[in-house]
Amino acid sequence: MTTLLGILNITEDSFSDGGKFLDPAVAIAQARMLAKDAAVLDIGAASSRPDAVPVSPEVEIARLAPVVEAMKREGVALSIDTFAPEVQRWALAQGVDYLNDVRGFPDPEIYPALAASSAKLIVMHSVDGLGPATRTFVPVEELYDRIVRFFEQRIAALTKAGVGRERIILDPGMGLFLGSHPDASFTVMRRIADLKRAFGLAVLISVSRKSFLRKLVGRAVRDIGPATLAAELYAIWQGADYIRTHDPAALKDALAVFRALDGNKA
Repeated sequence: MTTLLGILNITEDSFSDGGKFLDPAVAIAQARMLAKDAAVLDIGAASSRPDAVPVSPEVEIARLAPVVEAMKREGVALSIDTFAPEVQRWALAQGVDYLNDVRGFPDPEIYPALAASSAKLIVMHSVDGLGPATRTFVPVEELYDRIVRFFEQRIAALTKAGVGRERIILDPGMGLFLGSHPDASFTVMRRIADLKRAFGLAVLISVSRKSFLRKLVGRAVRDIGPATLAAELYAIWQGADYIRTHDPAALKDALAVFRALDGNKA
């Protein structure tokens, strides 16, 4: 079974929905809607798109706190999407179920807190590994080997620090996190099964509304739902264990059809 993470961006400048959910009441209402179809809410309060405006840890926490408090009262599983160690420590103190770091947890200072927690860790690869996505060019033929080396090093560091290997979820990154090559994401998606075999760990894929899909089909963000759904279903067919999506309802319905047609998939 594939686990669906519903994306909630409490940000000013996320590429698809920046500014829509800054009001806590609106964010909580959206969280409740997503939770109807997603097993986990993935909540971020600082955009990781290129040229994003930096957000202080204090602002991130202030944006996150009312939504986390409300959703925890309602028993919703939570993931916090942040690369700031201060925010990660705060999230762990709230007892969240997942931490999602687009830098893949590069800071050893947070490792003791990670090891002492029970949260699952979404370790994301990016070609720069420094925070927000960039437009770095990487030859597409080098990408898979770079991803494997990154995960080898990061898994070794985390497990040496006491993080149970079974708590690690691998995210190879998508879109501009894989650089500026137009075929990068498609190339990596074709290797999802290889990545699972290489490490024997769960894999998360996040392609929802990404620019590489918009460029392929020539659609705006508001019209990219069908292309997103196609890519998400392909990722599941390749063996993805987690899908992070803006529209868990559409994907949940599509998976119901998949399961009715072929019980061995999804």
